[in-house]
Amino acid sequence: MSALQGAATQVVQSAAEGRLALWGDYSLADPWFLALIPLGLLLALRGRLWGARAAGAAGTLQGIQSEPGLRGRLAALLPCLEFAGLALFAVALARPLSGKEHSISESEGVDIALAIDRSGSMDHKDLDPQLNRLEVVKAVVADFATRRMTDREGAADNVALITFAAYPSLLCPFTLDVHAVTGFLKELEPVRNRAEDGTGIGIGLAKAVAVLSETDARSKIVVLLTDGENNIDLIQPMEAARLAKEKNIKVYTIFAGRFVYVTDMFGNPRATERELDTSELQAIAETTGGRFYRAKDRAQLEQIYAEIEQLERTKRYERRYHESYDLYPSFLALGAGLLACAWLLSSTWLRRIL
Repeated sequence: MSALQGAATQVVQSAAEGRLALWGDYSLADPWFLALIPLGLLLALRGRLWGARAAGAAGTLQGIQSEPGLRGRLAALLPCLEFAGLALFAVALARPLSGKEHSISESEGVDIALAIDRSGSMDHKDLDPQLNRLEVVKAVVADFATRRMTDREGAADNVALITFAAYPSLLCPFTLDVHAVTGFLKELEPVRNRAEDGTGIGIGLAKAVAVLSETDARSKIVVLLTDGENNIDLIQPMEAARLAKEKNIKVYTIFAGRFVYVTDMFGNPRATERELDTSELQAIAETTGGRFYRAKDRAQLEQIYAEIEQLERTKRYERRYHESYDLYPSFLALGAGLLACAWLLSSTWLRRIL
């Protein structure tokens, strides 16, 4: 193990593939060359036995043991040096590799414009008995934005926040900062000034399309939520829908509210069973390739945003590649060094003993 770790400091790029995994990032490209190791052991022992007999020695190690001191001990180590050198040559031929498999996940997010109606009617409490419509919408949209902007699959989305009543307003430009979006949502309140009140679906959608037109994303959507019919004629909703279609922007429309409210003779709002005309919202979604939804309570609204979240998923692409580095030059050099050392000792200082 230490040999491989030491050799790993001297590596070169390799085109070979590891066929026998060892441990960690190490492998062998041609492991069958390891069969040469026992053969090298036999050759080293045979060479020593042959040399001992030629010199008239009584046995393989008798002549070595009869020589006292350092030279005798070094002579006894020569077979080990030779065998180690041959073993390192075999390991080098087995082509040790160090490498890792890398994977890169790539996915492109979706640019999402959240368009929210903040007209005075959003103050009614029929989606939740404790909260008005806008408070429920704020909570659900904040959860949706958080999921999309901190996507576990790695495709975080740019989100912009747009509100509309009688006039549209870009509260938060496109951002990847989820805290910016949720921060603006917390401060959102229904319109209190009668002069600013109204339901400008057309102008709200047109504002969202204009903001999206300035981004470079391949996938762009608007999630437009309202609780009423368009009553601001500056830009007609279908005119804005056609513009969205030209820009390849998909629009999901949501009508949120259980009841239609009317004002009684005392000026107080009263819930009725009358149904609002949602055909225009349906036409917007159909024209742009989106979908229309109706939410009568918080649970339905949460389900709608969850469905939109699943529909608008971009594909993930995963690329895998393997980097390998050859370690054999270090083993080859070390093996050659040991064999050279054994040959040099046996030919010079230890020649008389051997």
